[in-house]
Amino acid sequence: MDLDLLIAEIGSTTTVVNGFTGIKKGTPRLKGQGLAPTTVLEGDVTVGLNNAIENLKEVLGADDLTWSEFMATSSAAGGLKMTVHGLVKDMTVKAAREAALGAGAVIKMVTAGKLRESKLNKIKEINPNIILLAGGVDYGEEEVILHNARLLAQMKLNVPIIYAGNKAIQDEVRDIFDNSQQDILITDNVYPEIDTLNIEPTRRLIQQVFARHIIKAPGMEKIKPMLSSEMMPTPGAVMKSARLLREDIGNLVVIDIGGATTDVHSVTEDTPGVKQVLINPEPVAKRTVEGDLGVFINAPHVFKLIEETRKNGYEYKEVKAIPGNEKERGFVRLLAETAALTAIKRHAGRLRDFFGPQGRQTVAEGKDLSGVRWVIGTGGALTRLGRGDEVLTRVIEYRGSRLFPPEDAKILIDRNYIMAAMGILSEKYPDKALRLLKESLGLDIED
Repeated sequence: MDLDLLIAEIGSTTTVVNGFTGIKKGTPRLKGQGLAPTTVLEGDVTVGLNNAIENLKEVLGADDLTWSEFMATSSAAGGLKMTVHGLVKDMTVKAAREAALGAGAVIKMVTAGKLRESKLNKIKEINPNIILLAGGVDYGEEEVILHNARLLAQMKLNVPIIYAGNKAIQDEVRDIFDNSQQDILITDNVYPEIDTLNIEPTRRLIQQVFARHIIKAPGMEKIKPMLSSEMMPTPGAVMKSARLLREDIGNLVVIDIGGATTDVHSVTEDTPGVKQVLINPEPVAKRTVEGDLGVFINAPHVFKLIEETRKNGYEYKEVKAIPGNEKERGFVRLLAETAALTAIKRHAGRLRDFFGPQGRQTVAEGKDLSGVRWVIGTGGALTRLGRGDEVLTRVIEYRGSRLFPPEDAKILIDRNYIMAAMGILSEKYPDKALRLLKESLGLDIED
């Protein structure tokens, strides 16, 4: 069988391959999807990829498959590990962190102010894939940033370093790292002015660095020559899909439950009432990644949260990468509900009261989700086990001081499990990607 395009999502637990036709004719169609456990532990991710392709053949009833283009996203190497170093926690550090997370990175360390020896030792221990250095508004603070640059340069790590700070000292920072023969990449300041975030240039650069340098899962080097476009971090691809959708259907939040992590991607403006009392600015597009909330690798931790919150006498069971019966699926749905609720609580902002000279006042902190119109579920636990909409309905029923989506927000499930695939597809075929996304979510498609 001939396909126009094959897109693989190589996850920490499962590898998914999607076969498409009609891409070039303007009538895009998902022909089928193959699944197989990811084979990082076996020492070669291509084994899982080939198994998923074999599964796709079975689904399509095809003896053989060919395709014109091949694209892929990956989180199989444990994510894109980054450390982030800025000046002030609630300003440049926050902006740099948002840029990194939005690009699909897993933040392993965040520092504010001058780096010390203990922090440098921690960086060595983490062994990050990328280091992000920021700090200072444009034409503002210089001393701390240059101090941090010199210390990082002296470490002589074989790690790409991105500088996204005060543009007045870009040349000095470049010289510091050039003299140490380290790879330095300069981009626009993530926090150029007070209360102004500029995170898109840094996000794009992080994804470019990932594609060039960070494909370290065993066997990934065999996949790279097959690609017709650069590989993208899976979380970054999901965020691209979320942003594409938001332009068409309005404010939304995506909950992506995986085997190792639960990611929340929100693309939404603050509501006018919250914006008036918001302490610090938040990006329109925000991602948080919860590395302790997964329904396979981190299932024991999530189960402890269930025990603590419900205390109903549940017993922990071994979780399979791909559950085989309804009992197993039901248990994973229970884990998914707890993971989703915990993750969105951590993502959403809150209202807080305090008493000042003028009496009681209310302020808002964090991301405002109260203007969200759509709550979208993706990831295997919500799309492949059934009743994902019920899981998310229970999640957003939570109320309190959190700035959660409103009660009338609509629940959508990525029924074809293609949000990551459509993120990378949108790089070349945005119209086709949007059409396939809306079809997967059960939304009306305008011809």
